Order: sequence, then structure tokens, then C-alpha cells
Amino acid sequence: MRNIHYDAVVVGSGFGGSVMTYRLAEAGLHVCLLERGKPYPPGSFARTPYQMKHNFWDPSEGFYGLYNAWSFPRLTAVVSSGLGGGSLIYSNVMLRKDEKWFVKEDPTQGGYEYWPVTRADLDPHYDRVEKMLNLQQYPLDHSPYNTTNRALALRDAARRLNLNWYLPPLAVTFANEDADPVPGVPIHEAQPNIHGPNSVRTTCRMCGECNFGCNFGSKNTLDYTYLTEAKRLGTEILPLCEVHSFQPSDGGYLISYVEHDPAMEGQPLDTHNPAVVPLQTITADRLILSAGTLGTTFLLLKNLGAFPHISTTLGTHFSGNGDFIASATKCREDTNGKRVQHIIEATYGPAITGTIRIPDALDTGEGQTRGFYIQDAGYPNFVNWMLQVLSMPSTLGEWVHLGGHLIELWLEGKVETDVGGYLAQLLGTSDASACSLPMGGMGRDYPTDAMRLHDGKLYVETNDHLSDSYYARVRQQMEDISTALGGQITDDPLWLLNRSVTVHPLGGCPMGRTSDEGVVNTYGEVFNYPGLYIADGSVMPGPVGANPSLTIAALSDRAADAIIDSYKQHTTAAADLGSLI
Repeated sequence: MRNIHYDAVVVGSGFGGSVMTYRLAEAGLHVCLLERGKPYPPGSFARTPYQMKHNFWDPSEGFYGLYNAWSFPRLTAVVSSGLGGGSLIYSNVMLRKDEKWFVKEDPTQGGYEYWPVTRADLDPHYDRVEKMLNLQQYPLDHSPYNTTNRALALRDAARRLNLNWYLPPLAVTFANEDADPVPGVPIHEAQPNIHGPNSVRTTCRMCGECNFGCNFGSKNTLDYTYLTEAKRLGTEILPLCEVHSFQPSDGGYLISYVEHDPAMEGQPLDTHNPAVVPLQTITADRLILSAGTLGTTFLLLKNLGAFPHISTTLGTHFSGNGDFIASATKCREDTNGKRVQHIIEATYGPAITGTIRIPDALDTGEGQTRGFYIQDAGYPNFVNWMLQVLSMPSTLGEWVHLGGHLIELWLEGKVETDVGGYLAQLLGTSDASACSLPMGGMGRDYPTDAMRLHDGKLYVETNDHLSDSYYARVRQQMEDISTALGGQITDDPLWLLNRSVTVHPLGGCPMGRTSDEGVVNTYGEVFNYPGLYIADGSVMPGPVGANPSLTIAALSDRAADAIIDSYKQHTTAAADLGSLI
């Protein structure tokens, strides 16, 4: 039993938790960060089928891997479990929430979301986060980056359709400071990062592996940035420590957690049974929950008995941030009067290079349409071979024909010494991999889904039809892009089964002006529970619209300011009282 007391305990190391941890440590607070997942230094991310088999998070089954997949009746959500949270597997895009999309709809008049903060409130915090993460645009104007067909394809389609395409800021290092971008050169770091002096990072190698974890350290993930600085300032960072319960105690909070033993990996273990895995306890003046939308909401629902006065809005305003995926396939272009394959090869480059912004009725002042973004979506080379295997049935006739021809030649005693041409034909057109542009969309869906406990497990109740018009508009735009590229749209198979997939779950502990409107105030403090804060995507009262990571980080940075001010006032008051005594 550790029984240590801290000024603040942070649960989770994603964009909310890592920013909060660093800011509080910077202000001189004694901070402990509890992260359930493992550290992932360069070279440690899974790549082989055997490694990937063990790359999921389910401790009761002996899995301590990177991916935590949640499945609900009509929704699948994929989040990360590791030191650095979602930054380990996200696509690096750091966009600010559109100024006009901070809507203030009246909930008593049928409104769905009310943002009690504005873009002006967040702009200085956006600035601070962007500087810390060393954002860079994809260097499309430089060689060899200017041959990235995936980036060029989305740009060219946008121009044909008169859409707003641009290169967004990415938390990826393409070039060292004051140097030209060059793939694979060592990144200059002023001091060793959190993974140690042998943890060498290199500039982006254009391998498309961002969503599988960057084995080259090219992504400016939270472990290399905020957590490295927090550790340097004396923060106690405890990976493989999963919080199970917490409760108010002596003016602060008592936190209980289990320490996962990596030596037990691969062995089923009842980690929820204290008799099997003993609980550790610590206390803190302030508890900051940053376990993500699903994790934080689940923890609060599970520990609701200790917080009887929490807002009844707990679990509401859930949104998938309008996530939607599809692909432009079998793309063609006219060359020298011929209709030929449009080679895109989506594996080259980082996960995302460019973005298209589709305006909202809030921008145009017309209609009721809700805005969204569309971005190219890259993937690793090994996925191409998977696509090739999946397309084999369509080329089976070619295999039979060529095999029969060779057998016929052999039976006739004819010698065929050069069979390279035949072997090349066996790979078919390679359309599935070479001529496809995967696309990801996100935007302002309706935050009307809700989370609750069902038999002790998290359950998401989805709204059946409210966002249908939004998704139809996103899909139509993707179909137009596919047509502009001489191809056709291919839907996500899960979408055809009436299931949506999100990698940006938001809401569940929405911010509001009062406890009738939200779980937390605009600084993330839980109503009726001083010292209890939430700093992650769960505080969103609705979709961000753009990629939400930067907004989560900015809100956490703003909340940290409030905690630091309170801490300084308390410290000053205590010092004044001490001088009087």
C-alpha cells in the first residue's frame, strides 16, 4: 500500500491528462500520473501478426496492448491504451474548432448543444499547445514529398469540385529547425526524452504507419513532449496502473488502483478481484480524470455511489464527432487519349496530409446543413498485401487461365524459361491497393446519444435517425470526390451493416453553465465536488467538428490555469496564516 499524498493525481495520459500533468508540475505542484497502459519507445509498436495478436487491451484476458476496442449495439469505438494516450495512434492533425461552431443553442427550445466557452477563450491555449507540439505542415512543395499521389489526388479532386482544400498543421517532425525536410534524419532533441538516451527519433519516413504507432519517433506524441517535460520537473509517472475506484476523503480524494504485472501478460487474471490483484491507494487534494470519453464516463458511472450530488447530465451529449469512412476505388485518368489507372498508392506519406473543409449553415447563414471535414487516409504497406489477397477471387479466372496455359506447354514438351511476364499477370491489376483513395470524414453530427451502465458494463444508446442527413451529405461529398478521380465510392462494410465507427468519441461529462446543464463548469471542475476535475474529450457538450485533439488539449490547458490560480491562492493564504501564528 503506497498511501502517498499528492497535490494532484491525474488519471490518464491523453491530450487532457498529459497537458494537465505538465502544467501543474510546471507550477510546482506535487503530481502523480496514473496510466493503465505501457510505455512505447521507438521500435516497440507491433508489426507482425503474432505481435498484433497481443496488441489489444483486455487485462482480464491477459492482454495489455495498445488498442482498446469498445463494441456497442450500433457503434464501435477504438481508443488507445498506452503512455501518451490517443496521440500514439491518431493521425496527427491539429485543427482549431471553427469559431462559429461554438454554438449556443437553447436546450429549453429544442437545442442540442450549448458551448459555454468561445474561440476567443481558447485561442491563447491553442497557441500554447501548438508551440509545445512543434506543428509542421506536410512539405508537399519539396522533393521527394511532391510525388505523394494521395495528397495530390485529394487536392486535384477538390480543385475540380471547387472545394476548400489545404495542408493542415500536423504534430509530426518533417524537418529539424532551420533545416530542409529530409526523411529519416535524426531529430535534434535538447535532452533525452522520457524513453531514455538510447531512444533515437528520426524525421518522418513516409511509411503511413501513424495509426499503428510510429516506430521511428517521428510523431511529436505526448510522451516525447508534455510527459518528457513533466518527468523532468519531478512528476511521478506510473504506467500499467489502472484506476478502479475513487471517493471524497478528508477534503480531498482517495484513489484506488491496480498495478498490472507485465510478467503476467498472456495469462487470464481477474484484475477486478482484490484478493487476486491487491489494490493500491493514494490520496490527493485534487483529482483530475483524463481517461477519455469512454473511460472517464465509465469510471464515474461505476463510482456514482460516492458522488450522489453529481449532475444528472452524466452520460449525455455523446457524439462520435461525425466520423465516417469510405474510399474512392478503381480510380482512372485520361493520359494521351487513353483511359488508364490513376495510381494513388495510399501508403506513402503520414496518415493524413491534406484536408477539405465543407461549410456549415452557421458559416453561410443558409439552410440547416451541418459542416464537416474530409481528409485523405494513409495506411502501412502491409495493408496493400492484405487488399491484394482479398481481391484474389476477382482474379481467380486469370490464375486458372495462366496455370492451364503453362501446363499445356509442359505437356507439349515446350520449354518456357522466362515466366516473369506470367508471374506479373498473376498479381492482376492491383486496383484495390494502387488505385484507391481512402477518406475519413468528421464534423457536426448531433450529440444525442447517451451512456449508461448495463449489468455493470458501459452501454451506449444511439439515436437512430437524427444524424442521417448529416451522414448522407458527407457520403455524397465523398462520392463526388470519387467521381472526380474517375473512380467509384466504396463504403465501409460496417456502415452497410448499419454500424458506425468512431475514433473520436466525445461527451458523457459535458460542460455547462450550471449543474442542470452539465457535469463540469467551463474549467472542468465537477459541480458540487470541489477539487474534482475532468480534462478529456468527455467534457465536450457537442462535436468539435474538426479533429478534436487540439481542442481537448486547449481546454485542459485552460483548466490547468484555474487549478494553478487556486493552488497559488491557497498557498499564499496558508503562508499568511503561518506568519500570523
